[in-house]
Amino acid sequence: MSSVNICNASNGVGDSAETPLGTSPQDVLRNTHQKKSGLKVAAKLRYKNNGIRRAKKDHQDKYSNPFQETHETVTPPPPFLLAVQSRRSLDEFQYLNKIAEGTYGAVFRARDEKKNEVVALKQILTDNYNEGLYIAAMRELKILLKIQHPNIVAGREIVVGTDIEDVFVVMEYVPHDLRSYMDTMRKEGQIFSPNHVKCLMTQLLCAVQHLHQNWILHRDLKLSNILLSYKGVLKLADFGLAREYELPPRQYTPGIVTIWYRAPELLLLSDEYSTPIDMWSVGCIFAELITMRPLFPGRSEMDQINKIFEGLGTPTDATWPGFSELPVDSITFKKHPTGGLREKINSNLLSEDGMSLLQDFLLYDPARRMTADAALDHAYFKEQPLAIEPARFPMWPAKSQMQLSP
Repeated sequence: MSSVNICNASNGVGDSAETPLGTSPQDVLRNTHQKKSGLKVAAKLRYKNNGIRRAKKDHQDKYSNPFQETHETVTPPPPFLLAVQSRRSLDEFQYLNKIAEGTYGAVFRARDEKKNEVVALKQILTDNYNEGLYIAAMRELKILLKIQHPNIVAGREIVVGTDIEDVFVVMEYVPHDLRSYMDTMRKEGQIFSPNHVKCLMTQLLCAVQHLHQNWILHRDLKLSNILLSYKGVLKLADFGLAREYELPPRQYTPGIVTIWYRAPELLLLSDEYSTPIDMWSVGCIFAELITMRPLFPGRSEMDQINKIFEGLGTPTDATWPGFSELPVDSITFKKHPTGGLREKINSNLLSEDGMSLLQDFLLYDPARRMTADAALDHAYFKEQPLAIEPARFPMWPAKSQMQLSP
């Protein structure tokens, strides 16, 4: 690979920009409040009462022995506790515009008036009724603080509104998301050159490598969750579905990862998985950077798996040990030959070494699928042309900054 250490590129700052302007955090909160049921109100009262009881107990424990030593002034709390303990008010942030909205909350561009800097505010929502919004925010922030890295968006703190369910995670603001960036390129009739693809892929692999080394699965790698600073620094974002993992692979929630980037073992209802699901997503992203279009754009889970089989060949127990034991006994798949991947990606777009890397990302057998560590040492990144420096990446104004508030 080139002498440029892209993994240690300097920090940039961004967030995604795919939704229209119009809704401020305050508007979102107001609409949310109007929809609350009596059950939620009752739950909130229980939470408040439990908090009062806990505070009373903590007070009694603290002063039951006035001579008992404490270490609070000796050992400073870790960064996560510092970030959680601050719990600043949403009123300390000036709304600029909405820059994204997804299943698990909207993202806003705002100015931190206390620090005089532009940040991203991610509203926390959850479809898990057993998990409070504040707990969900703490979990995401805890992951972000644990995995601090130049190629991962930085989490700062949690801020709250006037209600216990008005919870936001403060993150660094990064102007571009890769999905919108590529949409602009397509409109201009442009594609990435091989050295641009290598620049992006090396940074993405550095981020994923760091996640997996810290026992974190991202579980939703896709273009709109990859940010790009004005200095060309890639930042992996949106850890709402991320979780810590264990080895050997154990049972987790199966219905995760956006469908176009979802590994076949997830599509075929396997609930035992690990880091290979992220690497499959990396492979789909790699192909999309090269061709400027999704590799397997399925309309449903069944359509998705059929598109994968058409492109890679229908798996067997030889290519995917245990395939016949997956819970799909009632489904008969059409037999497709191998070799369709090269038909999708011409040799003038991707070299033989590059095709070898892509095929290793997209192996059916999770145990043999390429890891981030091995990918970073692949011959593809050592052949000419080498990856450019991030600072030389072409840039233009981001949609997220053109969407100004009225």
